[in-house]
Amino acid sequence: MSTLEPIRGLLLNRYLLLQAWMVLCMAVVGCFSQPASTEQQKQQSPTQQKQSQQATAQQVESQPGKDQDEEVQMGQEVFNELKAKGEIIESSPLYDQLMPIVEPIARAAQPRYNHPFKFYLVHETQPNAFATPGGNVYVVDSLLYFVKNKEQLAGTLCHEVSHTIHHDTMELMEKREKIKEREIGAAVLMGPTRAHVLAIALLGKLHSLNYSRDAESRADLTGSDVCAQTGYNPWGLVWLFQNFQNANPNEIPQLLSDHPNDQNRIDALERHFKQNPAVFAKFNPDEKSATTFAVAKNAQEVFLR
Repeated sequence: MSTLEPIRGLLLNRYLLLQAWMVLCMAVVGCFSQPASTEQQKQQSPTQQKQSQQATAQQVESQPGKDQDEEVQMGQEVFNELKAKGEIIESSPLYDQLMPIVEPIARAAQPRYNHPFKFYLVHETQPNAFATPGGNVYVVDSLLYFVKNKEQLAGTLCHEVSHTIHHDTMELMEKREKIKEREIGAAVLMGPTRAHVLAIALLGKLHSLNYSRDAESRADLTGSDVCAQTGYNPWGLVWLFQNFQNANPNEIPQLLSDHPNDQNRIDALERHFKQNPAVFAKFNPDEKSATTFAVAKNAQEVFLR
């Protein structure tokens, strides 16, 4: 027997082991990267008919890409977690007052983002609203009791939609968690997808995302554009900022608490309005012109299970 035979046998065994490991890794990644079609279908359950109309009101040609697929997966992970915690409201009379406001916002914003926008009510004590990658926007029920008029609510929702349009949440989480490609690769081999890793990081910060001042200002301006396109008075967001400049910090919605007294945001919006008179001149800056918004107290809520 040749003296090379034992060496050849050892190399062959190692080669076969390496091949088997690669196949196993590919299988693991494939299993965890499959879209959760069943759960995505369940997302349609809150006010299903209205949500379906909103999602299909304007079809936008999808731009396939890794980042966009990842955003959908990340949004799905957050949805699953909120559902598991019993926070998502499946049905409530509150939807009857919310959906007529959000549907035109979704139609106006849809051409700027290539996944359907969907709105859900969630139950929490502090007034809030937040958007996650993939197009889901969550409106805390207490926010509906908190706003003084329809324009303030519309401005808030347009602002949140704009964070999704600009992919602010994805950029924030990648930057804050300092996730490197090799770390993501190692995590994927252990089980979760990269989107799942990012979603885990996001879940702990949903109520305190702390976007940069530039990101907040950009969302304000884009949000005002979306408001104007829908016909909602974009001054609503300005009124909201003004009302809280001297308010108790504990009374300020979380989505505004990062910069509650930032006069610069008001000034930037007013400059934006003046620089685009063809779009904004027709809207009344006087808050007395606002449309009163009020919902019945202690509205019944059925949670998605």
